[in-house]
Amino acid sequence: MNIDAGTMRPTEHGEVYVLNDGGEVDLDLGNYERYLNVTLSRDNNITTGKIYREVIEKERKGEYLGKTVQIVPHITNAIQDWIERVSKIPVDETDEEPDVCIVELGGTVGDIESAPFVEAMRQFQFRVGHSNFALIHVSLVPDMHGEQKTKPTQTTVHSLRGLGLLPDLIACRLLVPQPLNPATKEKISMFCHVRPEQVFGVHDVTSVYHVPLLLQSQGIVEYLTKRLELDKLGISGEMRERGVSLSKRWREMTTGQERLFDSVNIALVGKYTDLKDSYMSVIKALEHSAFRVRRKLIISWVESSDLEPEMQETSPARYHDAWRAVVGANGVLVPGGFGKRGSEGMMLAIKYAREQKLPFLGICFGFQLAVVEWARNVLEIPDATSGEFFPDAKHPVIIFMPEISRTHMGGTMRLGLRPTVFGPDTEWSQTRGLYGGAEKIWERHRHRYEVNPAFVDRLQKSGLEFVGKDEKGERMQVLELKGHPYFVGLQAHPEFCTRPLNPSPPFLGFLAAASGETVFEDQMKVQMATFCPPHPEHSMVSETELKEGVGMQVTPARVGIKLTKVNGTATPREMRE
Repeated sequence: MNIDAGTMRPTEHGEVYVLNDGGEVDLDLGNYERYLNVTLSRDNNITTGKIYREVIEKERKGEYLGKTVQIVPHITNAIQDWIERVSKIPVDETDEEPDVCIVELGGTVGDIESAPFVEAMRQFQFRVGHSNFALIHVSLVPDMHGEQKTKPTQTTVHSLRGLGLLPDLIACRLLVPQPLNPATKEKISMFCHVRPEQVFGVHDVTSVYHVPLLLQSQGIVEYLTKRLELDKLGISGEMRERGVSLSKRWREMTTGQERLFDSVNIALVGKYTDLKDSYMSVIKALEHSAFRVRRKLIISWVESSDLEPEMQETSPARYHDAWRAVVGANGVLVPGGFGKRGSEGMMLAIKYAREQKLPFLGICFGFQLAVVEWARNVLEIPDATSGEFFPDAKHPVIIFMPEISRTHMGGTMRLGLRPTVFGPDTEWSQTRGLYGGAEKIWERHRHRYEVNPAFVDRLQKSGLEFVGKDEKGERMQVLELKGHPYFVGLQAHPEFCTRPLNPSPPFLGFLAAASGETVFEDQMKVQMATFCPPHPEHSMVSETELKEGVGMQVTPARVGIKLTKVNGTATPREMRE
């Protein structure tokens, strides 16, 4: 019933993924943006809360002309109308309407929560016609000591058929490295009313990036091309060549990953390490950067509170294990978060990285804590803190942003794609170089607090360089230290814009610096020559234009693939990947 994912705890639902338009959505949309290299909007995330709110608002306005408002047809029609409308929104730089829209229906067959959506899809297949609707059913196939069980798949397909939906393809998820047996495929074919070629196996592979190639090898592209009559679209030769080139580059990336011997160890010091999905995009940004620098990525998960002195008394083993992970790492990363808990441990890790010349990357909360740590230990303001922890503090170097609501939590932060301007005399900046030397860059934001302008002059004079600011030069957005191998903090969340073949620049620089000075210099040269922003050009607008709605207009016309996430219901991680 949530309107969006903005008010959900990371430890309950995984990370909150932020889109260009400021939409706070399910982390699944991040997977789609990364894999398909598309840019989605908040309307691509359809939740029960959004649908019910829309229908109730129409009822209050009298738009149903006195009719009794019901689940069928009013809720189901609203779902179908939303999908049809969103499917026409452009999602890449061509600014053209998509040819194919992927709709992910979250949850499990039979859930009460998803019942209106299942009924809506039953009706939708007749609204758009048989050749424009294909259903792929993802089902778990348990492996019991080498015997692959098909009964769960048979049961769910039987339930689906009873609801009026017949799968065109069945994707069988196996949680073992053994592929789907031919006999298992035949059995599913016989009991689920599909041909054997309509049954696909998705077993465990060494990397999730092998999955597209695994599906391609089983003929899924050919089947969907025929089923949806995609060969009638008249795709240009240039687009076909781009597709072939992309497939080749993807294959080279995944096969090259298997032949890596050198590793890079990153200590991720966070507050929500019990659920790794809380940092899904951070993990992906590190993986993509590791592909580029040709290193095997090792992430050492460090619960920030374990680094604090109190832990040495209450749980010395955890304390020493945590510090052993930080000291043994090639780099320290402090990601986003909220609240005081664990913040002292994060600042101790930041202090260690700063003093020991260990590559450091601070994201959002990590950026703010780097400022607090510097104020305490370099400016020698022992009670320097964040207004988030102590609203009435004497020396709040981080303060609540004046335009943000203090009472409403949902959708009230500084959200979405925002510009950052590199100031004059910042040609030396490592961050700027990683963005190809650009004077202005765009990254996604999600925060309520900012660096206190009253302390900026003192911070900069003491050596903490704020190389990137907002367009007015009032809001600090990127910090660096001169003379340090790599000490970078960003108020933005660059992990939300990473791509497998186009890694996030700050993460790439971080991984490169952690891999050695030569690797960093090589990647800096590559970035200066080849960096290309992942955002469609029309979305990279000024703050003023953003407030006026420029860059968010829907102009139909694009060729490619589109994703709409329905219901926002969490699915098991194995299913999602």
